[in-house]
Amino acid sequence: MFTGIIEGIGKVEKISKNTKNRSAIEMTINLGKHAKGLKIGQSVALNGVCLTATKLSKSNCIFEMIEETTKKTDLGNLKVGGIVNIERSLKAGDRLEGHFVLGHVDGVGTIKKILKKPKEVQVWFEVPKKLSKFVVKKGSIAVDGISLTVVDIKNSLASVSLIPHTIEVTNFHTKKVGDKVNIETDILGKYILK
Repeated sequence: MFTGIIEGIGKVEKISKNTKNRSAIEMTINLGKHAKGLKIGQSVALNGVCLTATKLSKSNCIFEMIEETTKKTDLGNLKVGGIVNIERSLKAGDRLEGHFVLGHVDGVGTIKKILKKPKEVQVWFEVPKKLSKFVVKKGSIAVDGISLTVVDIKNSLASVSLIPHTIEVTNFHTKKVGDKVNIETDILGKYILK
């Protein structure tokens, strides 16, 4: 389980689609200081997608992805040199600063508008139709793994506002209109609706 409070960013070092096992893709990510203490088998959220560390070498970590992961998230579209948001899994007793995030991405949205204001950046993104019933004004949402509050909803578009700190410590400083983002709607809302 995660909270959506991004600890930092990492860099895609290598992508291999010709794996020796049954995974669809092996991706090597330089986690930098966030590799400290990480062990094989532990979970790390990359752009909001819960993945398992399968090999470690200093600050580099290899993550394997199956076809389902590459189809349902935007990780299959990453390129070498790409920047990803990193969050290590929540430990029992840690503070829950964001909201409950499982790392099970519900769908991929597209950034439609970025409005830069003096003290915030407002981002409008298209929500896949099947997810719109789970997105509520002032509700929680994880966008590329970042715990955010939905500011507004207009038809299939939703907006969030990011403070300068969030832009600085996440991959959002690289985002532009047309980019894809992983979306995980609030688990509590899903259970209530069910």
